[in-house]
Amino acid sequence: MKPLSLLSDLLPSKKIFRVASCFLLICLLFKTTIAQEFNCSVQISSQQLSDVDKTLTDALQKSVYEFMNNRKWTEDNFLQHERIDCSILINLTERVSTDEFKATLNIQSRRPVFRTSYNTNMLSYVDNDFQFRYVQFETLEYSETSYVSELTSVLSFYAFMILGLDYDSFSLNGGTAYFQKALQIVNNAQTSKYKGWKAFEDSRNRYWMVNNILDQPFKPLRECIYKYHLKGFDLMSEKVMDGRLAVTEALQLLQPLYRNRPNNFSMQVFFQAKMDELVKLYSSANPEEKPRIVTLLTEIDPGHSSKYQQIMSAK
Repeated sequence: MKPLSLLSDLLPSKKIFRVASCFLLICLLFKTTIAQEFNCSVQISSQQLSDVDKTLTDALQKSVYEFMNNRKWTEDNFLQHERIDCSILINLTERVSTDEFKATLNIQSRRPVFRTSYNTNMLSYVDNDFQFRYVQFETLEYSETSYVSELTSVLSFYAFMILGLDYDSFSLNGGTAYFQKALQIVNNAQTSKYKGWKAFEDSRNRYWMVNNILDQPFKPLRECIYKYHLKGFDLMSEKVMDGRLAVTEALQLLQPLYRNRPNNFSMQVFFQAKMDELVKLYSSANPEEKPRIVTLLTEIDPGHSSKYQQIMSAK
């Protein structure tokens, strides 16, 4: 017996219509509220090139946007308001051939802080080793098991890095599965002719970005990410001083790591996203607290030491 026939035996015809209407409405609402993982804005710039038509950059922008926002990256269901805000700026710097370009990729991701309208940067990085082929209006394909193209491999790598960082900020080592997917992309791309994937090419590239964060010696960094966000910033809407203290304790976890591995790439990526936020956070700290945190920050992130000195003069 069909479901509708069963309903007709139990309910008057008007009730059947109402039940069916309500069911359809619930399905439509469910469909509109369940979303993909990313709310990713995409911008393509070709200001440095005179021989690139706007139709090509528009097509590339649309392709990248759909690749990031319409693909299912995890097995989890994200509600619309849970989507991860991120942005991609691809700046085309050289046209190598008709369909091949050199570019820089500026990628950022953000995470909301509990019970506030504030978003904290999770990733803010410029990848200068970006060269790819793109045929106008082609569909961007990606495979977890093989290297398909440079463009989709790079985009997918950063998609999983963003997911890994976001999940790590909500549970200790919660992003491991996504970092491992990013590592698989690196491994698949060892056959690529382009830079950015191999250990020997540079100490600051995609290979080291994900390998470092999965290596045992870098566990303090991942613990820092967790405590910094869930135990620190997420507490500040109610207890600012307690939240700031938790952030300080999270940062102290990085001191032994820096001393054992000074100038490591993963910590530089972390502080590139956090340095301005840290200056703002500690500028309102107590006078006796400021010298201690400035000393700590200038030791574990010496590249931004002049910026951290602003904390001392803030009132």
